[in-house]
Amino acid sequence: MKKNNSINLIKDLSNANGVSGFEDQVLEVVRNKMAANLTAEVDSMRNMYLYPEKRDPQKPILMLDSHSDEVGFMVKSVNKNGSLKFVNLGRWFPQNIPAHKVRIRNSEGQYIKGIVASKPPHFMKDAEKDKLIGIDEMIIDIGASSKKETVEDYKIEVGAPIVPDVDFEFNQEREIMIGKAFDNRLGTAAVIDLLNELSAEELDLNLVGSLSAQEEVGTRGAEVTSRKIKADIAIAFEGTPADDTFRDQYDAQSVLKKGPQIRHRDISIIANPRFIKFAREIAKKHQIPFQDAVRTGGGNDGAKITLSNYSVPTIVIGVPVRYAHTHYSISAYKDYENTISWAAEIIKDLDSKVINEF
Repeated sequence: MKKNNSINLIKDLSNANGVSGFEDQVLEVVRNKMAANLTAEVDSMRNMYLYPEKRDPQKPILMLDSHSDEVGFMVKSVNKNGSLKFVNLGRWFPQNIPAHKVRIRNSEGQYIKGIVASKPPHFMKDAEKDKLIGIDEMIIDIGASSKKETVEDYKIEVGAPIVPDVDFEFNQEREIMIGKAFDNRLGTAAVIDLLNELSAEELDLNLVGSLSAQEEVGTRGAEVTSRKIKADIAIAFEGTPADDTFRDQYDAQSVLKKGPQIRHRDISIIANPRFIKFAREIAKKHQIPFQDAVRTGGGNDGAKITLSNYSVPTIVIGVPVRYAHTHYSISAYKDYENTISWAAEIIKDLDSKVINEF
């Protein structure tokens, strides 16, 4: 795996517009970045399946999954003054939304820039200044002055997808990445890097990549991809929320530069403990740092995968992401690199006998 190639892959995926249900641009990036010996298939939900040329029907199937969508918004209505009312796609803390730039896709496929706004403090009563603002009290201002201008000139319609307006940055010296949608474009990049690296190797299993749509609105895509692939075993990759800026060193389980996280449970899944044990032993053998996580919230594609095909042993490996589900995320490239190294070693050591023990 070449570092520059991976950084460029992450950059292009992060910058792509792809809220839940509108993942097309992300899939175009994947088509341009995947190895020549991979075949891509896309269904009507915009789930993407990636198949290496080398496939042996006698070998078990390992599903490498990531969700391709990001949290964002959708236009709910157009106000008389030309501003936009909107709803969220995926979970947001409302106070993180105002005063940020966004991009709204119009009916011609162009992205129009706007600013999320609320009533200025100059016009607020004292009681309003201490009040938490809900999404229903916010608007997006694109600079229009009437509904007619927004609809006819800007060509923005009800149902238009909205994404944060953020450009990816990489600090070469510190190896820190800043951008949008690291949940879960880092996982998507991991699937592509692993398939590009391993698809031509002689393995004791068949690799199949799945880029599942609409995870942020209920892990919907993975319900479809897992039924289609019918995997024998699976690894789900995530951009997992970091907790190192608000928890102490003894409680934090997703710390930047401490390695990828393996998730034992969240509210959607109890990951296969035997597969977890196997993965942890691989990491220790190859001196790859990792972090164990027991989460009291959250959910992921692995929950749908593990319930498919009469139960599929599944683990969830995540790259720590500070400030997931906001406009700006921060991650360390080293954690991403160790995620790829760890997953590659796991894959190389898996075979039918090992899988049957899970």
